[in-house]
Amino acid sequence: MKILVTGSSGYLGARLCHALLRRGHSVRALVRRTSDVSSLPPVGESFELAYGDVTDYCSLTEACSGCEIVFHAAALVEPWLPDPSKFVTVNVGGLKNVLKAVEETKSVQRVIYTSSFFALGSTDGSVANEDQVHNERFFCTEYERSKAAADKIAMNAASEGVPIVLLYPGVIYGPGKLTSGNMVAKLIIERFSGRLPGYIGSGNDKCSFSHVDDVVDGHIAAMEKGRLGERYLLTGENASFKLVFDMAALITGTNKPSFSIPLWAIDAYGWLSVLVSRITGKLPVISPPSVNVLRHQWAYSCDKAKLELGYNPRSLREGLEEILTWLKDLGLIHY
Repeated sequence: MKILVTGSSGYLGARLCHALLRRGHSVRALVRRTSDVSSLPPVGESFELAYGDVTDYCSLTEACSGCEIVFHAAALVEPWLPDPSKFVTVNVGGLKNVLKAVEETKSVQRVIYTSSFFALGSTDGSVANEDQVHNERFFCTEYERSKAAADKIAMNAASEGVPIVLLYPGVIYGPGKLTSGNMVAKLIIERFSGRLPGYIGSGNDKCSFSHVDDVVDGHIAAMEKGRLGERYLLTGENASFKLVFDMAALITGTNKPSFSIPLWAIDAYGWLSVLVSRITGKLPVISPPSVNVLRHQWAYSCDKAKLELGYNPRSLREGLEEILTWLKDLGLIHY
């Protein structure tokens, strides 16, 4: 099939393009003129680049032309930006443009939309499934707010008959690009470099960790077997970052952190990082919104995806063994 992938130069999108090509599909990757395309396959008979942006409707209609499947994986994934309006422009406006372009392109049979666990909201003591709807009483980040708003648009489109499948990955990690979407790798680098000498908070946080290649497989399964209009959580093992650091120490034979850094101290560091960012223009690794996320729990069940899509997430230990070896081979950590 002819498949369009938005967000193709990103952490998830690039690996999705490679996986689709391995399965014999023809792939068109939507990229900006300024995008780093080094992680994408070489242009050839089965792979082409379409220059444009999800915020540019005309470029989307051209990119969709002749395609049967659209993977909408493009998103602005940051815990903090100096201009928060960009989250709405890309994550909400971009989805609206994709849906409009798909409606105009009669060849598109299915849209696979990459949402986020943030769109469903925190769980705080429970393990949620696809029935959870964001309560909208509070948002830890502007990214979360934008994904919750986009989720409403996607669900409304599904109710109106748009052939869309909604996917909700957890905290994606694994080898690949060191973007903000690969926060686990960034925190491991901070931990092994000594810049993050202790645990983050008391260990009461909980996230659902999803290996990037499992999420890619889940996307392809959703294309092949997903029911139109349905939501699927592509999550994994629910664990705290304390457990991640302990497991990393066990795998590498290094010492576990001997103390915990209280969230108020990390929050203060985050505010300082934001001030530095405004001067240097370099986005911070830790910011106050990311600390807000750690004050809550985000635990989810992927049983529906396992049952209907054959989704089979690997264990956190197996995934961490891979990412630690990858970071060591790159010379980014030493043990």
